[in-house]
Amino acid sequence: MTTDTSKACVELPPILFGSSALGNLYQSLEDSVKTEIVANWFRYSPGIVAADSAGKYGAGLALEVMGKVFAELQIDPEKVLISNKLGWRRVPLTTPEPTFEPGAWCDLKYDAVQDISYDGILRCWEQGCELLAPYKPQLVSVHDPDEYLAAAKDDGDRQKRWDDILAAYQALGELRARGEVAAIGVGSKDWKVSQCLAGQFDLDWVMLATSLTIYSHPTELLEFVETLHQKNIAVINSAVFHAGFLTGGEFFDYRRVTGDTAEDQVLIQWRDRFREICQKHNVMPAEACVAFGMSPPGVVATALNSSRPGRIEQNVNLVKANPPQEFWSALKTAGLIASDFPYLG
Repeated sequence: MTTDTSKACVELPPILFGSSALGNLYQSLEDSVKTEIVANWFRYSPGIVAADSAGKYGAGLALEVMGKVFAELQIDPEKVLISNKLGWRRVPLTTPEPTFEPGAWCDLKYDAVQDISYDGILRCWEQGCELLAPYKPQLVSVHDPDEYLAAAKDDGDRQKRWDDILAAYQALGELRARGEVAAIGVGSKDWKVSQCLAGQFDLDWVMLATSLTIYSHPTELLEFVETLHQKNIAVINSAVFHAGFLTGGEFFDYRRVTGDTAEDQVLIQWRDRFREICQKHNVMPAEACVAFGMSPPGVVATALNSSRPGRIEQNVNLVKANPPQEFWSALKTAGLIASDFPYLG
């Protein structure tokens, strides 16, 4: 399938609200807290609100909560843009705890199974629409195709899994052709898988995760982003804090940093120097992370997630931040960002 370089780029607000907290990721939130989180999306965002979810989030719980709260708040469907990452489907819970991602999701009443194929992705699509009803997702994608491929037992299994992904995108393309969705895309932690899919399908958007960040921004990735920009394929950046480590957390890409290894020491030393320069230039580390991740042309939005209602306004303000050029120059001089990074400093 060829790409139409004359097509318009997907229009998104600068912040895409993540919804994994609504699916009880790592903690079970009260219904009132979830309602307040969603209400604050609309309270602090002028115009269209964009929200990102997935059947995997709490085995469909996040989608279910979104649909319920949108209806309670009487949200006009024209005022919300929903992205649903497809590939996991809710099924009855037949074991004491859910079998998918043990330990990640709390107090669930259902389990989830992966279902990536032509028919499988349509099953996920239909179930997502049922959980969101009367709202519908306008943006759809296959959820973490890189992880699906990485689970292959051998080369033959990997080829079968790749064929499953291609068939899933055929189904998504047909949904778009019928006008049931507005745009299709891909999101994965391994951006090279997204690059392969963008070369084979007429995608509208690509979501990057832990890839294009102030800490990591390889030249080949920047070249890929520029290629997408030239084709009017929108880029959504996510996980720009590396699971919170860059802003003070204990985890880097979901592993705990203890300082016991040389690799950990490199991370800690980088963050310490980063904090010093941020403090000197009166820039919040979170502002720097978001601004850097949105600086390449074609990056139209950042996905930000929060389990705390009071953090929503701060997240909205993060995408408006514009640190001074001397701050970026100082990071280059210190060797914290690439000296030849072309968009800042």
